[in-house]
Amino acid sequence: MKKIQKLTKTLFCALLTSTFVFSALGCNLGQVFQDVSSGLDNIFGDSDSSVNTDTHNTGDNSATGSDTGDTGNPDTDNTDTDGETSDTATDSETSDTATGGEGSGEEEKLADALSIHFLELGNYYAGDCTLIDIGDTEILIDAGSRKDSATTIKKYVDEYCEDGVLEYVIATHAHQDHIAAFVGNPSGGSYTGILYQYQIGTIIQFSKTNSTSQIYNAYKTAVEYAKGKGATVHTVLDCWNNANGAQRSYQLGDGITMNFLYQKYYETKTSDENDYSVCMLLTQDENNYLFTGDLEKDGEASLVANNNLPKCKVYKGGHHGSKTSSTAALLAAIQPEIVCVCCCAGTDEYTDNQANQFPTQDFIDRVAPYTDKVYVTTGKNNSMKMNGNIIVSCPDGKNVTVTGSNNSLILKETAWFKAERRMPDAWK
Repeated sequence: MKKIQKLTKTLFCALLTSTFVFSALGCNLGQVFQDVSSGLDNIFGDSDSSVNTDTHNTGDNSATGSDTGDTGNPDTDNTDTDGETSDTATDSETSDTATGGEGSGEEEKLADALSIHFLELGNYYAGDCTLIDIGDTEILIDAGSRKDSATTIKKYVDEYCEDGVLEYVIATHAHQDHIAAFVGNPSGGSYTGILYQYQIGTIIQFSKTNSTSQIYNAYKTAVEYAKGKGATVHTVLDCWNNANGAQRSYQLGDGITMNFLYQKYYETKTSDENDYSVCMLLTQDENNYLFTGDLEKDGEASLVANNNLPKCKVYKGGHHGSKTSSTAALLAAIQPEIVCVCCCAGTDEYTDNQANQFPTQDFIDRVAPYTDKVYVTTGKNNSMKMNGNIIVSCPDGKNVTVTGSNNSLILKETAWFKAERRMPDAWK
């Protein structure tokens, strides 16, 4: 059929071209042939291009629209074939395995590029809030330190969360400096808090608490509000047990998983609220990132005993760099390369004893043998500025960069450290 069409087109072109030569003086013969040939293509159709188009249209992409991914159902096993994230997709513009489209592999890498943001919270209090951004998926871990931090947090998160959806929210434990901005302040019949301002996919929270505080009760109300708007709520124990629709491990992108670890205070009562903290290990190819909330010595001992902890590229310093967390046992297991501390350096909100103000000398001395790449979000005043919002970026699954919105100084180079802490031998 192709040969017949080709022969027919040639004969027509020869005939028509000879006619045009006699009737159109000065006409370019080769151009006429091309124009006539092109016109006949439209009549007969190009068989080769037709086959290619049909093959593309009847492939997997017919059921892999970008609107059908995790945002629509954040509780699924994330094995869907969303065209923006799946490495089995056949969309030539987005998939690593695609064979068509210029730069298709690079676009997929960018879609699954990972960044972790340790936020400065708009005041001089210690508190935690961490945003993890992976393509169109956002995870927010905690929202401290005070109710009015909600405005600061939202302004920052909005730069990355363009669709108004937080796919996952993790509340590590019930202390004010981790949950207050989930609630926020009253505003126009609602609240400014994160659980009111975004569509929430899944909330994963602490499984036990001793708290009866006002802010905890307000947090429970906020969770119920989000649940009424469609959020699914699990405890970390649900996740560990793969119970009630929860998962121990969630696939977030190509080679990126969110893994909930076990420690005994998910089930065992303790007088230390910090030891109820949710612990999560984020894995991106060969890189590991550990988040332990405010877990203390006993909780860390259980974490080490019950999990095969890997070496970690990044560790969020436990309990704001206190002397009672980041124990020798935990650090020996994870051997961190980078440590990011969410605190207000030198704040006296918890103690007047300078030695126990965050980040403590004990914390520094224990971390020092593993790394001097220690970063801190906030300083106690404008003259003692620390890093600000700390951004850990890893677009390729291997190489990590750290930048701060104020500066990118490591702790030992800051004015605050030089004035108020002693240089450990490992950093000399």
